Amino acid sequence: MRLLTLLLAFLTSALAANPYRWVFVIRNLQTDADVAEIRDIARVASEHGLNGLVLSGGLDRLEKQPPAYIARLKQVKAICGQYHLELIPLIFSVGYGGSILGFDKNLAEGIPVTDALFVAGHGIARPQPDPPIAFVNGGLEEYTGNKAAGFRLQEQPGEISFIDPKIFSEGKASLRFENFTANPYGHGRLMQELAVAPHRSYRITCQVKTEALEPADAFAIQVLGIDGRSIAPMKLALPSTSEWHRETIAFNSLDAEKVRLYVGVWGARSGKFWIDDLRIEETGLANVLRRPGTPLTVRGESTGLTYEEGADYGPISDPRLNFRPDHDGPSIIILPTGRIRDGERLRVSFYQGVGIAKGQVSVCMSEPKLYEIMAEQARRLHEVLAPQKYLLSMDEIREGGSDYACKKRGLTMGQILGDCLTKEFNLLRAVNPKAEIFTWSDMLDPNHNAHGNYYLVDGDFTGSWKYLPHDLRIACWYYEKRKESLAFFSGLGFQTLAAAYYDQDTLENPKGWLEELSHTPGALGIMYTTWENKYQLLGPFGDLLPR
Repeated sequence: MRLLTLLLAFLTSALAANPYRWVFVIRNLQTDADVAEIRDIARVASEHGLNGLVLSGGLDRLEKQPPAYIARLKQVKAICGQYHLELIPLIFSVGYGGSILGFDKNLAEGIPVTDALFVAGHGIARPQPDPPIAFVNGGLEEYTGNKAAGFRLQEQPGEISFIDPKIFSEGKASLRFENFTANPYGHGRLMQELAVAPHRSYRITCQVKTEALEPADAFAIQVLGIDGRSIAPMKLALPSTSEWHRETIAFNSLDAEKVRLYVGVWGARSGKFWIDDLRIEETGLANVLRRPGTPLTVRGESTGLTYEEGADYGPISDPRLNFRPDHDGPSIIILPTGRIRDGERLRVSFYQGVGIAKGQVSVCMSEPKLYEIMAEQARRLHEVLAPQKYLLSMDEIREGGSDYACKKRGLTMGQILGDCLTKEFNLLRAVNPKAEIFTWSDMLDPNHNAHGNYYLVDGDFTGSWKYLPHDLRIACWYYEKRKESLAFFSGLGFQTLAAAYYDQDTLENPKGWLEELSHTPGALGIMYTTWENKYQLLGPFGDLLPR
């Protein structure tokens, strides 16, 4: 059957080169201007031979959208009809879980926190650091010349980094960095190793001042395990010039017992920055998740008794659940009729939601409620658009496999992902049995992200491609591995689409894709893919395509 599918796909490609010629559009349809811009894009696309428009922008949360959104969406459908473009919705992101979290924030993937210490007293149990933790010389008051005491790494003291006794946020000195071209990589960093407890939640803060720093996004706070794994893959957004302000990140220590904490710049070109007042602390129950797949336990340290929520202590939740490090977690309310006594040391285990990069939060693929929400959104979308094709937004799943819902299944991350895609595929086919369904390639591609040691994922995505519906289509987007990726999926019998362009200044990227597509069995076409709203080359792109 798979060989027959491959042969038919090859014949289809031979008869109609690039039958699918699409353009990718991101618009949230919050204003009429969004519709007007889509009209302009659709007109150019149609005039230059494209026949499909992939739309991203809240299409899998229609019940959360205002009536004006639905009206604009219907206008977009009419525009696509006018210009003979098929409208293809982008839906069902797991890696970027915003749509699903809009229904229930507790569906975020849970990272375990184990045996955090709380001490009961006066009707409340509050978190206590265990063991106590602090930066050595975090105030940068101890130094010799331009070298701060206590740090394993300080970038080129006296050449890039300088003790500054005149400009500081507290105490008597700060550390100033400048002259970044004196380092071959543009680095200007400070690093200290600290012992941590495994599977605990921490927050790092420091005071920062900048002056014409370029690029401003070169500044970061990074946390690495001793093995080099990044366990706090966060991105900060500093102004190029700013007065003293506090920058903050949070991280879960995972299984690390010691971490390397970096503050500074990577790849800076010019300007200056100052750092001061480095602090680290445990954060207790911040961003605690409450759902069946993220159980919480409170037990007595000395007695081993597991206490009961609602009988020994009050209900626990984080009213500010936002996956950011900007707040403390809730205390535990001790009920007067319960068994917990004043002064008792409690060990609390739970799961927390963790934002990474610029706030990306992945959702748990093993929680049944996820698919209940998706099924309802598929039904609503079919009522409004009745699309014949869908693109599943299943890329860059950077958290997973770590909570109880995943662990109890005894599956690999490849199997969990394959099962998730199969369920999404089936619920779309349930509303439209003839629907043609595509997905991004990266989490299914061993040449891309289908491997182990991927961000905060607990497990290995290897083999994810083995657990997919046979007629799922694959949208490949890794240009440097286009030959390997297209050959890999084609060899497995999958039909493919190339997601090309990606905001380059020329059309060399699409030309490279077209060359590989020309001898790829089962290749269906190509898509003009922009994340930066750059459509200047859309017309010339369409003119490139054989049809």
